[in-house]
Amino acid sequence: MGRSGRARTRGSYPGTVTDRSSLDRAAALAAAVGRDRPWDLLVVGGGATGAGVALDAAARGLDVLLLEGADFGSGTSSRSTKLVHGGVRYLQQGNVSLVVEALHERGRLRANAPHLVRDLAFVVPRYEWWEAPWYGIGLKVYDLLAGRYGFGSSRLLDREEALAAIPTLEAAGLRGGVRYHDGQFDDARLLIAILRTAAAHGAVVLNQAPVVRLRHGGDGLVAGAVFHDREGGGEHEVRARAVVNATGPFCDDVRRQDEPEAAPLIAPSQGVHLVLDRSFLPGEAAIMVPRTRDRRVMFAIPWRGRTLLGTTDTPLAAVEAEPRARPAEIAFLLETAAEYLARDPGPADVRSVFAGIRPLVAAGGGRGTAALSRDHTVLTSASGLITVAGGKWTTFRRMAEDVVDVAVAVAGLPERPCPTRGLRLHGWIEPDAEAGPLSEADPLPEYGSEAAELAALAAADPDRHGRLHPELPITGAQIVWAARHEMARTVEDALSRRTRALLLDAAAAAETAPAAAALLAAELGRDEAWQREQVAAFRRLAAGYRLDGLRA
Repeated sequence: MGRSGRARTRGSYPGTVTDRSSLDRAAALAAAVGRDRPWDLLVVGGGATGAGVALDAAARGLDVLLLEGADFGSGTSSRSTKLVHGGVRYLQQGNVSLVVEALHERGRLRANAPHLVRDLAFVVPRYEWWEAPWYGIGLKVYDLLAGRYGFGSSRLLDREEALAAIPTLEAAGLRGGVRYHDGQFDDARLLIAILRTAAAHGAVVLNQAPVVRLRHGGDGLVAGAVFHDREGGGEHEVRARAVVNATGPFCDDVRRQDEPEAAPLIAPSQGVHLVLDRSFLPGEAAIMVPRTRDRRVMFAIPWRGRTLLGTTDTPLAAVEAEPRARPAEIAFLLETAAEYLARDPGPADVRSVFAGIRPLVAAGGGRGTAALSRDHTVLTSASGLITVAGGKWTTFRRMAEDVVDVAVAVAGLPERPCPTRGLRLHGWIEPDAEAGPLSEADPLPEYGSEAAELAALAAADPDRHGRLHPELPITGAQIVWAARHEMARTVEDALSRRTRALLLDAAAAAETAPAAAALLAAELGRDEAWQREQVAAFRRLAAGYRLDGLRA
């Protein structure tokens, strides 16, 4: 169990896993279709923004229904660089207001979810004389903007200190570095914590429920939607006083259900990440390359016993549910990493590759997507459909606050103050200052106050106790837990998002699929045919996360 086995103070909220925070699809579906009066708020989309909106509204006492077409976080929200950060690059661009907002939200998020957000030291390597004053001053400004929400002070490192922090740095020509601090998290695990907190406040959240049509009243105002139940079949209509479109890269599709001629709002951009063995970055610090040839920053980050490289910024003509990395993006990341690592990573070192689509708000002038703002936009149509676009994971809470404020005004809902600035998220535990931060390679601490209960579940059955694969830090108990408490319905849900097997090692995850399918089938009451279909579907998916599968 690692550090998660230590005695810790359980947070007063939420209670045990028997409380209403557990996500039960059958109960959620019954609540969604059995209601005879309008919901105060219908949220379309179960990613970071939609979950945040549901939590904010429910915490204000509103009746909330959230509908997700696939699985929670199956798109952009599970494919980030795993950083809670102010954005050094945005400071370079002069977007000081966005940096300040993100730094403050970073601090609030660590306070509200200390089991999911950890401090991470970054080293900016210096190979030119001018980099010391340039980056040193810039990162001191970053510290000042964070104020009381800071994670640690930046400072200059000499050559020996830089190599001590990052032993695998390219030593030839190295003059030193600059160290600064930001936050690290697991995006999909945080999303589940947000959804379970929303459920504990009375929100109803349902996955595998795509909205197929918006409904308008006789006055032409949006008044609800029709969704399809992918598991049970059939369509169901729900009424709502306000409807929020929080579907990220797919928000234009929902907008056109409301206004068929609506002009595009989104300029989609693809970001690709590579996952390597931890030997490329064996220490506790990360590398930040402040300016690559595509004018982005690049990170090499220790994450769950691996090294994560990212990211690219490639404009897209169309949005796909399962984006794929392009050869040029993979080559760019490997080549850039080779400039800063003593051992050059190659294609054979890549354990997984994944891509996510950023829902950037379109701007004129023909600029590339790297220049577009990561700030968010809230747009209300003539019929009252509220669309939120843009933004970043770090600022999800502030985005949600803005959206609910608009929804309250548009629909005439009760006005109550936003309570989420200091709202502890599901699984909150008292930070253990004496022991220091939890290991990023140990997944159990991310279950927070429920880690002991998960360990007990594993100990109760030998089939759940051990690792499902020697290359993956995942137990059978985590799969069972995902089905019982986190609305995991498929092998993909369990191995891609509730655990991160697919991102950690795509080949190992594919080998794990039969065991995961058997555990899920026992929990969900599925037969052997379902298991075979699930294994085949997951292995097709996993092939796209392997370089040899991408080339096939």
